[in-house]
Parts: sequence; C-alpha cells; structure tokens
Amino acid sequence: MTRYETIIYWSDEDGSFIADVPQLPGCMAHGASPDEALANAQDAMQLWIDTAREFDDPIPEPLGRRLAYA
Repeated sequence: MTRYETIIYWSDEDGSFIADVPQLPGCMAHGASPDEALANAQDAMQLWIDTAREFDDPIPEPLGRRLAYA
C-alpha cells in the first residue's frame, strides 16, 4: 500500500480511534484500537484510490511522512 500520512486520534464522540488521511479528502476509518483504525484506513485508502482511478480523478503523491498518534 502506498504510504500516505495518517493521523490517528481518539474520538469521544465516536467512542473509537479515528484514522484520518488528510491527503485523500474524506478518507477516514475507525477502530477499537490504533492498529485496527490503521488497518481499516489502509482498506479505505485503497478504495479511495480505486475510485479515483475509475473516474480519472487525480491521485496525490504521498508525502511519505511518519504516522502521527495524538
């Protein structure tokens, strides 16, 4: 999987960890643990990229930064 910056944080509102991929607008996932949120985000990233390809939308190059946990 391509490495996009992913920000993982706890959401009291959702009662779960959220993994947000800022470079891919709207690409987010959640999970009971940071690892689960990250795994779900990997799936969401692939779906985002597949959909962008299907509609010939631009796909940003990954920044390649480390994951940030907050």
